Amino acid sequence: MSHWKGIIGSDFTPESFDKYCHSLQWSTWRPSFIVLHNTAVPSLAQRPNGFTKQHILNLETFYRDQQLWKAGPALFIDDKKIWVFTPLTVSGVHSPSWNKLALGIEMLGHYEQEAFHIGRGLAVRKNAVAAMATLSAVLGLDPQTMRLHREDPLTTHACPGKNVKKLEIIQEVQIELLKRHSGDHDVPLPKM
Repeated sequence: MSHWKGIIGSDFTPESFDKYCHSLQWSTWRPSFIVLHNTAVPSLAQRPNGFTKQHILNLETFYRDQQLWKAGPALFIDDKKIWVFTPLTVSGVHSPSWNKLALGIEMLGHYEQEAFHIGRGLAVRKNAVAAMATLSAVLGLDPQTMRLHREDPLTTHACPGKNVKKLEIIQEVQIELLKRHSGDHDVPLPKM
């Protein structure tokens, strides 16, 4: 078995996630961009109350003991919380071409079929946008560099689903950055 990097396994609101990220030391690894995913299984319907601590521990067992990976994605996001999975200051495993370059964010839902603009899907979307805005601000990432998992040339499935529109998400992250950091001059500004 490969050396498992461990998990944080803690959940955050968007506000507490922002504080948490600002407390981290990004000295050993710094991602260049963010890759957005959806879980597909489980779907929103399969997790009516979002993730629990036990779900996160089950995901650790899955990635570590069944997949035999060294890590998993950085974040799991549901309609209530942002869960930090793999420590954000080390590279995770989520997209074959980009594991060493990017942070992977898994959104609860099957957005090939489930709505991403209303209801619980919209709540997941808002939490994902908040998390990406925080990571962009803390790491100095341009939201324009965000990629969808399906853009990885070594990926064969449509993750994060047809209902996730890349340009809409980028624009929402840029707007969130402007709302939060309108007085900062080092925050990447929207290129609209």
